[in-house]
Amino acid sequence: MVLQAVTFLFVLTMISGMPISLAIGVTALGGILVMQGIPLVVIPQKMFIGTDAFPLLAIPLFVLGGDLMLKGEITRGLIRFADLVVGRIRGGLAHATIFSCMIFAGITGSAVADASAIGSVMIPAMYGAGYPKNYAAAVTASASIMGPIIPPSLVMVFFSLVTGASVGGLFMGGVVPGLLIAISLMTINYFTSRRRGYQRREARYTWPETIKIIRDSILVLLMPVIIVGGILGGIFTATEAAGVGVAYALLIGFFVLRTLKLRDLPEMFMNTAKVTSVVLLLLATTNVLSWIITMQNVPQMTLAFFTSISKDPRMFLLLMNVLLLFTGCIIDTAPAIFLLVPVFAPVATAYGIDIIHFGILVTVNLCIGLLTPPVGSCIFIGSSLAKISIEELLKPLWPFLIVEITVLFLITYVPSTVMFLPRLLGY
Repeated sequence: MVLQAVTFLFVLTMISGMPISLAIGVTALGGILVMQGIPLVVIPQKMFIGTDAFPLLAIPLFVLGGDLMLKGEITRGLIRFADLVVGRIRGGLAHATIFSCMIFAGITGSAVADASAIGSVMIPAMYGAGYPKNYAAAVTASASIMGPIIPPSLVMVFFSLVTGASVGGLFMGGVVPGLLIAISLMTINYFTSRRRGYQRREARYTWPETIKIIRDSILVLLMPVIIVGGILGGIFTATEAAGVGVAYALLIGFFVLRTLKLRDLPEMFMNTAKVTSVVLLLLATTNVLSWIITMQNVPQMTLAFFTSISKDPRMFLLLMNVLLLFTGCIIDTAPAIFLLVPVFAPVATAYGIDIIHFGILVTVNLCIGLLTPPVGSCIFIGSSLAKISIEELLKPLWPFLIVEITVLFLITYVPSTVMFLPRLLGY
């Protein structure tokens, strides 16, 4: 009775267009009312417990650090560095876009930030160089999903909060999948560019220009090295690493690049507060619903259901990929993790699947969902920046989406692609 009521309420509130955190809260309230002998005071208690954790401080710090680097006008310098590395390959500007998104992923940890920052510069540049608008937007959108896959990643921090998995292990697990996606996208772009005759940069940079580009970029490129290296070296925790990242971004922005002004800070603090409040409200309401789900033995019922279908972990992984790809189409990454991972992580563990491997699969699946309507944040950003319709963008997007799904299934059934670095580093 409780599960039926919870399912009905959740579907009803989602269809009504209610914000996801409120939909989950209303669903949890309905579940409590249906349950016998449970006082309503449980709701605020569980909401408080869900947000009473020191590691949650990493959320505003990572958001603020990314904002500081964005406001520091580092995008153009990174794009010149990317052009230096890959610009002379056929389809050079599109390659530079993909490479820039890969580098930027190590700074922001956000697909939306990647799509906005890189797309605002590269989509007009590609169009001016002869690329169709829809192709330029498709390249940018498909490359931007590397944001939460290549460390540091806020999505992986969410997964760690829910499961207790090592943040350092998850960060290292995302490196190879992120690189595989970048290589796959660049391969598709190369053959497409050859077929359509897209340009490459013919002029070579002089040695003084090369040295200047590298010198201007190296301070920015050091930020992910400091954050991830500090975590892996045991120098500081993920939360402390986020704080160090903010301090480093302030230092670079104010005293080295001198592109940050004091008047920029209030707007960034406000944006950080807004993003953090949304995530914390979502986490609070989800914690109540997760408690109800646990009380109703849903994880055990889910395990029994999957084992009744097959005891083979490969079949479980196939079904999870299908479920998560579909979920990514209709729910954003954070609520999907808070809703689904508490149910399916114990099932994955029961099948003998490493929690780090499972975490990377969840992350990649949900990031691919950012390219699929109706929710697909990255395609909406790409179409908006290119001033085209979603339908126009989707046509050239399909080849990139297919290779990303191919990479997903590769890392699913060849676990060493994910686990090589975490095991090498002792996770």
